[in-house]
Amino acid sequence: MSKEYNIAVVPGDGTGPEVVAEGIKVLDSVAKKCNFSIKYKNFSIGGEHYKATGETLTDEVKASLRETDAIFLGAIGHPDVKPGILEKGVLLNLRFDFDQYINLRPVKLYDGVDTPLKGKKPEDIDFVVVRENTEGLYVGAGGTLKYGTPDEVAVQESINTRKGVERCILYAFEYCRKRNMGKKLTLCGKTNVLTYAFDLWERAFYDVSKDYPDIQTDYAHVDAICMWMVKNPEWFDVIVTDNMFGDIITDLGAMIQGGMGIAAGGNINPNGVSMFEPIGGSAPKYTGKQVINPIAAIMAGQLMLETLGEQTASDIIEKAVQKVLKEDIKDVGAGKMGYTTSEVGDLVVDFIDKE
Repeated sequence: MSKEYNIAVVPGDGTGPEVVAEGIKVLDSVAKKCNFSIKYKNFSIGGEHYKATGETLTDEVKASLRETDAIFLGAIGHPDVKPGILEKGVLLNLRFDFDQYINLRPVKLYDGVDTPLKGKKPEDIDFVVVRENTEGLYVGAGGTLKYGTPDEVAVQESINTRKGVERCILYAFEYCRKRNMGKKLTLCGKTNVLTYAFDLWERAFYDVSKDYPDIQTDYAHVDAICMWMVKNPEWFDVIVTDNMFGDIITDLGAMIQGGMGIAAGGNINPNGVSMFEPIGGSAPKYTGKQVINPIAAIMAGQLMLETLGEQTASDIIEKAVQKVLKEDIKDVGAGKMGYTTSEVGDLVVDFIDKE
């Protein structure tokens, strides 16, 4: 009997439902080919739901999400909802409450996709960022004093625990070993200024490294990482870093791999329910126009299957995407593809069906 996966689908806001539809189309095609099945359950979470109910993420919804194998997210973000409400109430809430302590971001340039880096080719841009996802500045520790006055004070604290730091680093070493490419893990930090937090990170990094003699290790400040990602991205294999620095360098990574239309990521709890999403956001001005590139959502599905252990299916999706990017799509930008959102999904499915 074939295996069945229960997947929670959160289409979300803006163009989220459009790209999620293509992701599901591709998942269904590859599931049929690889002899497993997927059962979907849709959840109305996001800006429209918040406007109608005042709710972001209820305990009842979270209980239902816990019964699934993974969460497939389109996008969260609505122009009529004040910034921070949905991000904290939905995205951070899920990451923290489901202990999705790893944010995994592949940065890979495919044939047929332009990079703004002069002279760089696909073989030069192929690395992964492992970002700690539940600590640091994002925990919301801090406050204000004398708000709105000339004497106002604002404090935001970065919380780093040995447990949180070490488990992220351990995941990065294991991932680097499994990836089996450059077998090099780089710690990204700022030890010369953030002396307390990154003293902890650095000590944990080299303590864990003793159990991985096959992995080459090095360290670079976050500002140097940004420089080298632009000048010599081929130096990197796997990068591990904290929540804030990871947020910054993965957006830079998305740009050098060709843009937000390509970039996908996973919020991972290795022992629980993980969530997978395109990086590009809800893009509300394009809603309903069928011009958004769905490749990032399709690759989010690919990353989900990889994490669930369906490596063959994951590889087939990536191969299909490589073909479509190289031979079919003219440009990965919104409205520049030469195809509609749905037609791009059809191209990927057509390759999978013939594979």
